[in-house]
Amino acid sequence: MQILVDADACPVKEIIIQTAARYTVQVHMVCDAAHILCYDLPHVKVTTVDKGTDSTDLFLANLVQKDDICITGDYGLAALFLAKKSIVLHPNGFFYSNETIERMLMERHLSREMRKQRKRQSGHIKKRTEKDDEHFQSALNQILCKKTGGNIV
Repeated sequence: MQILVDADACPVKEIIIQTAARYTVQVHMVCDAAHILCYDLPHVKVTTVDKGTDSTDLFLANLVQKDDICITGDYGLAALFLAKKSIVLHPNGFFYSNETIERMLMERHLSREMRKQRKRQSGHIKKRTEKDDEHFQSALNQILCKKTGGNIV
């Protein structure tokens, strides 16, 4: 088991690294060449892929194994991870499931269609808060505790 991170725009990289260290779990962050990540830590691996549409997603989809913990805000990638029987966590701290992913993909599709038609959507993207980080931390601790038997270093 490892933690795979869609690291291009992941707001919780430091939380992932710190939490994984406590449970001695390997972290593999993948980003494209537009982002620069460098961690000199034994439990963190960074892979940089070419810039391009979905290059990070395709790399991660080919890397993931059953029971890996995958972190992404991308619903399409989350669907691929679920198909590979991995555990998928959003940076806001909720788990994706087979029961919810279809609805989420449909909402994404409808939003894209609305944007194409230049119709305004109500609301805006909320700024990330400390509560969001706490919620993510709690969810990651919960799954790592379960998967490692609660073994913390």
